[in-house]
Amino acid sequence: MQLHIEAVTKQYATVTAVNQVSFQIDSGEIFALLGPNGAGKSSIIRMLVGMTKPDSGEIRIHWQDKTFNEVPRRLLGYLPEDRGLYGDKSIEKNLLFLAQLHGMSKADALQEMEHWLQVFELSERRHEDLKQLSKGNQQKVQLIAAVLHKPALVILDEPFSGLDPINQEKVVEFLKQLKQNGMTVLLSAHQMAMVEKLADRMVLMAKGEVVLAGSLADIRQQAKPEQQILLRSETPLPIEWLQALPEVSSLEQQAPGQALIRLKAEAQVAPVLRQLLERIEPEQIAMQTPDLHQLYLQAMAKHQSRVKLEVVA
Repeated sequence: MQLHIEAVTKQYATVTAVNQVSFQIDSGEIFALLGPNGAGKSSIIRMLVGMTKPDSGEIRIHWQDKTFNEVPRRLLGYLPEDRGLYGDKSIEKNLLFLAQLHGMSKADALQEMEHWLQVFELSERRHEDLKQLSKGNQQKVQLIAAVLHKPALVILDEPFSGLDPINQEKVVEFLKQLKQNGMTVLLSAHQMAMVEKLADRMVLMAKGEVVLAGSLADIRQQAKPEQQILLRSETPLPIEWLQALPEVSSLEQQAPGQALIRLKAEAQVAPVLRQLLERIEPEQIAMQTPDLHQLYLQAMAKHQSRVKLEVVA
């Protein structure tokens, strides 16, 4: 299965929610849509699940030598941001109802359900009404509902919402299992650490536009992030002196004897290291690679600066 989004634009009244967005999702990969609120992620998801249609551009799905202009219902599993299960019905009744809507027999649905209830440690609670569960356990049921019918494409809007760190890790393993089973996963999430563990490729969006796209390695190359030096000393660091170095763009003091130093784009690392060693006896000094969260923040800041310049011009 391949999903192609080509030059898609979506407007609501005077707001352009999605502006000439293009990307491709390949079969069997985990693909992440990232961006702040208002970036256009939900608008793209609504178009993919058939709630709305693009004003211009094209959505194409290739599946078993056939091409579709929208995702066929039988191939789609969807976890909406606004949850929609029946609170006064049991876990089992909710899941059976939704599975049968997708054409599954009761026997097949029960067999598949048992597997996922065990994965999420909910087997003994299958006859409890959904409203009796915590928000985290309700979220697990929603995730099961999205994949019970074995869709080819699973779209998950904020799958980590309402989950504690332990259960977030369970969802990470859940998504890895979906990939092993051959499903294609599109997820929208704010938890950058989770996305960094999972996503084969991703798109970072802002104000309806693609800012960065590709694998994490691609994102790093495109973002051209600031070089970072982690400096740790047994004695308090001379913070004012460090901030005054001409090669330093910013400094984050993490403790009296520890700081993360960010260098300007054109800075050479070797001269900076020589200056540090002449003034400080470090316990540790190391180059540090920015994580996805830092890349994301830097990309959003650069995009915002560019937009302001365009408005002024």
